[in-house]
Amino acid sequence: MDRGISRALVILGLLLAVGMSSAALIMGLQVRHIGSGKQSITVKGLAEKPVKADRAEWSISFAVTGKTLPETLKNLRETRPALDGFLKTQGFSADEISSGGENIGPNMITEENAAGQMRSVQRGYAGNQTLIIKSRALDKMQAAAAAIPDLLASGLPISSNAPSYLVSQLEEVKMSLIADATKNAQLRANEFARTGGVRLGNMRSAAQGAFYILAPGASVDSAEYGGTYDKGTIDKTARVVVTIEYNIEN
Repeated sequence: MDRGISRALVILGLLLAVGMSSAALIMGLQVRHIGSGKQSITVKGLAEKPVKADRAEWSISFAVTGKTLPETLKNLRETRPALDGFLKTQGFSADEISSGGENIGPNMITEENAAGQMRSVQRGYAGNQTLIIKSRALDKMQAAAAAIPDLLASGLPISSNAPSYLVSQLEEVKMSLIADATKNAQLRANEFARTGGVRLGNMRSAAQGAFYILAPGASVDSAEYGGTYDKGTIDKTARVVVTIEYNIEN
């Protein structure tokens, strides 16, 4: 009786051992299969090149006040010719200049009343108008912007920002950089693969990072989502980064 039980236990043990070995073999094959499916390398590719602005935009505003609305409008229209004359002297043609509407509204100021409280009150009217200059003559735009302090010194009530120097063919620039950055990523991936003793397989995924138009020598803020666009310089640097994942093969 004991001998029969012992024999049954031995057989059961053998069956369990064989079952466990088979399960281990199957699981091992699955792990290797899954692992091979996930074997990849992810690299970043960089490309940059110098670009040059080929057009510029500039806005100049002037503002006046008056006791009445008609007086304010009169002052606004009497001020405009001086600014037109300045732009003509700087060499801008009529088709390079566009103007916004004549804006007139209450002239609100903050003053202290008899009780020592600050309040907002109307003192006549205020008017303003903005001129937009667009030109491909960048040297002319630079010269005009440099002459603004003299115009202010003459007493003309104007305000202006620095001109914006822009690149027209941004999409073409971006596409050429993506192609170069992709080649750069592949070179890096091949070097990693060669060092690791494996072969580089097909591309699995690719993503473009931020696109930058930078002033020469400017640093890049990697946290700047979507990139940056420097508009203050004529000579610029275009830069793009791509992230690419490749399969690797043993």
